[in-house]
Amino acid sequence: MLLLLQSLRIHLAKDHPGTGWFYALADKHLISAIRAIHAEPAKNWTLAELGETAGMSRSVFAERFKASVGETPIEYLSRWRMLLACDRLEKGDDPISVVAPALGYQSESAFSKAFKRVIGCSPRQYRGQGNSASETRPAP
Repeated sequence: MLLLLQSLRIHLAKDHPGTGWFYALADKHLISAIRAIHAEPAKNWTLAELGETAGMSRSVFAERFKASVGETPIEYLSRWRMLLACDRLEKGDDPISVVAPALGYQSESAFSKAFKRVIGCSPRQYRGQGNSASETRPAP
């Protein structure tokens, strides 16, 4: 697995400059922060903590992340949480009051507002859409 990741990093860095999380794989600093976000999506991440995880200052990290991924680290974190929320809402039957804190939200209301901002509908509406719900899911 590590060999595959290293090969992708080299390939992307040399041949295909671009924007998106896939291109961040080529950056050993950014991938550290992305791994941390994916490992602990419920953590109350700050820009400073993510920058430290990446081995960079907060401002350099924020600028490099946005240039490489195409969105800020906090926007990426929010979108990642919503992808996880979509998956839980589609496949599980946990109430929203359980899903919200599991993804780092202090209240169901805060989670619902964030969900509607990113996905375009409320969590309850999304869950009620059934199999067609994945059509409104944001791209990874």
